[in-house]
Amino acid sequence: MPDLPARPDRGQLRRQAKDLLRAASAGDTEALRRIRAVSDRPVLASAQLAVARAYGFASWPRLRLEVLRREVLNMGDPVRLRALLGEEPGLAVAPMEHWCDHPKGASPLGYVAMLRYDTSRRVWGDVAGTGELARALIEAGAPVDGDPGDRETPLITAASYGDAAVAGVLVEAGADLQARAAPDAGGVPGGSALLHAAVFGMTEVIDVLIAAGARPAGIEEAAAAGDLNAHLTPHTPLQARIRALVMAADHQRLAVIDQLLAAGTPVDAIDARWGRQALRVAAQDGRADSVEHLLACGADPNLRDPRHHRTALECCRRARAAVVDLTAHDHVEAILQPVTTAG
Repeated sequence: MPDLPARPDRGQLRRQAKDLLRAASAGDTEALRRIRAVSDRPVLASAQLAVARAYGFASWPRLRLEVLRREVLNMGDPVRLRALLGEEPGLAVAPMEHWCDHPKGASPLGYVAMLRYDTSRRVWGDVAGTGELARALIEAGAPVDGDPGDRETPLITAASYGDAAVAGVLVEAGADLQARAAPDAGGVPGGSALLHAAVFGMTEVIDVLIAAGARPAGIEEAAAAGDLNAHLTPHTPLQARIRALVMAADHQRLAVIDQLLAAGTPVDAIDARWGRQALRVAAQDGRADSVEHLLACGADPNLRDPRHHRTALECCRRARAAVVDLTAHDHVEAILQPVTTAG
């Protein structure tokens, strides 16, 4: 069974049905078989039904409605979405299925929370209007914390994908700040929204969550949030401090970087658990302020990571392919290029 393309086109679906009917009328055996599987009448309605069934939908109207829903969500148009939900309120909760770039399906609210990442092109970019889309879905009955059995809540999804607008709407609607992803979830299994935002470098979402009352569970989350508070003590293990340094660099918490270095954390140390290092992570994610600060604190730009043997500059250059706005990575490259001799 084929899946729908990531950029749906209702006109193209209509052409598919007409082409199928034309082929059947010309005696094409496969086209005739497909139409006869759904109807004894070789007419356009039968061809449309055959196309719908091929994509996994019970009827042509259900297929067209699903494509229309995704078109409206992709456009970021809350006015059209509210109009659509006014006619078909079930679309606020019905899973989005049979899409090539979401093979496991998605809830409408979860899909909106993921819009910053174009799954078909594999690039990140800001998308306008997602907060209002989320608000419209919630008003129409979309469950704020998802359905029982979901591997993660919409807030965790918004945290993972860095949509602060959606996160803010969910928080206003009463989303559970303490909810955790399932042990077998992708991303950070068992992690909270705050931990997901910390791990994936989504600083704006962290700020939304902290303002709403989320509290860091450890020094790593505290570093990402910019306030070590009581988490840094003389007894804090070195590896925890190294992970916190990476978090502070990724979220450009420069004062926290200074605190951790003053506590004896090596500036070029590698996290033994995940293999991450502060300068390389900052360079990869376009954190120019952190890159400058770490270099001023003695970080070595010529060190290579042990797995891929890349310098911080090379990490920055590789990451450029996954972002639409290259301004931040241009800045990082301009900082690192003059001081990098190893590549």
